[in-house]
Amino acid sequence: MPLFVSLLVVLAILSTKISTRFGLPLLIGFILIGIVVGSDVLNLLYFDNALLTKQVADILLVFIIFDGGFRVSRSSFKSVAGPALTLATLGVILTAAVLGLLIHLLLKFDLVYSFILSSIISSTDAAAVFMITKANPIKGRLATTLNVESAANDPMAILLTIAFIQLASGKFSSPAGALLSLLWQFVGGIGIGYACYHLSRLVFSLLRSDNRGYYNVLIIGCILFTYGLADMLKANGIIAVFFMGYWLGNSPFPAKRGVSSFLESISSIANITLFIMLGLLSFPSRFAAIWKEALLIVAAVMFVARPIAVFLCTLPFRYSSKEKLFVMWGGIKGAVPIVLATYPLAYGLDANGFIFDTIFFAVFLSCLLQGTTLGPLSKLFKLTERRKPESPHTVELHSIQNSDVDMYEILVEENAPCISKSLSQLALGKEALVSSIVRGGEIVLPKGSTELRHNDILYVLAHSAEIGKVTREINGDNPQE
Repeated sequence: MPLFVSLLVVLAILSTKISTRFGLPLLIGFILIGIVVGSDVLNLLYFDNALLTKQVADILLVFIIFDGGFRVSRSSFKSVAGPALTLATLGVILTAAVLGLLIHLLLKFDLVYSFILSSIISSTDAAAVFMITKANPIKGRLATTLNVESAANDPMAILLTIAFIQLASGKFSSPAGALLSLLWQFVGGIGIGYACYHLSRLVFSLLRSDNRGYYNVLIIGCILFTYGLADMLKANGIIAVFFMGYWLGNSPFPAKRGVSSFLESISSIANITLFIMLGLLSFPSRFAAIWKEALLIVAAVMFVARPIAVFLCTLPFRYSSKEKLFVMWGGIKGAVPIVLATYPLAYGLDANGFIFDTIFFAVFLSCLLQGTTLGPLSKLFKLTERRKPESPHTVELHSIQNSDVDMYEILVEENAPCISKSLSQLALGKEALVSSIVRGGEIVLPKGSTELRHNDILYVLAHSAEIGKVTREINGDNPQE
């Protein structure tokens, strides 16, 4: 088994090169690996445990969504909080309502059964959206809108799914109880995330260890504690970890730079594991019986239900027509709908696997069609940003206690006033020090006579209160975000 797992990991990493070359979403490659080695193709590993998949997926999604929140800047979130959270709540309800009615009318399914299907696939998937927006230089406002929406819309989809499943099985609670439960999931999740953010900062400041690995282990404990506490209190753990990550990512704490790199690795591992496992769970031979229904559902959600929901939810907000069309097309489905598709089976409502197979095939089509075209669509609509060069080197200040001094990374932007000037000519102040410069992938040791160039990456040691002034001195009135 260890040898088999190691081969899967190697194949997954190699598939990223192929996916990038042909413009495919990385998750497609991971799912295909699971399908090929799974029960229906090579049969190297027989796997049909939907309950285990759900339990593992719940934990993996925690780390994926925490990392997503950790990398959302405060300024970006404030600019999209209104529309993103509206899409995450009202948008999901509208999508499920329109899609459920279409399924009922076109496929002649029972109305409640139709709404079970529509509720399951009504939310966008955080893992899929984060992966695709990270791989494409989409403008920050749009990328953040999709990221925040996808991270926050799971509770509504889960609530709707469970409500209609209970209605079908005769166990539905009162509407008032369901509404209160939903409200608590959101409000409680945010409140628990905020409390755990403060607790995490306190614990990090108390650790004071020379072993950097301890901080990496500590962040895992903080994330799982936040999720577990929210789950115990019947709030939404996904929302709790997203907002805890958001607040923590926008605050200083010991060993933050090293923890950030570690979180990126954990998120990558979680994504690979999640989508390979979902691929293993699928049985492509059964798709022949459901492909027509799945095609209709995908078409209905892509071209009717999602566009109506986005159009209505973005009316109060300032989005151009192109931006609205882009958000409409950005409703990518992924792991969460597949995980939700295991719920009817647990309630005895999907004995023949029709719901799971239909949702899986519909999600796969969504990833393939929307995932491969979202990047080109952003370029067609001129909604992309210039991809900024990334440094192959990491320079960080490792501190075992809180400090307002940190190592900051500043990119020299195009037409920056500092270009062709030497470091000695810049008014950086006595409280800032350029420790190193990365130019063309190589480290340049800075001297007073060193002239700066476009796309230089400067590592500056400075007080947090001074870094804004330093950035303006380097890039003028339009500092990088």
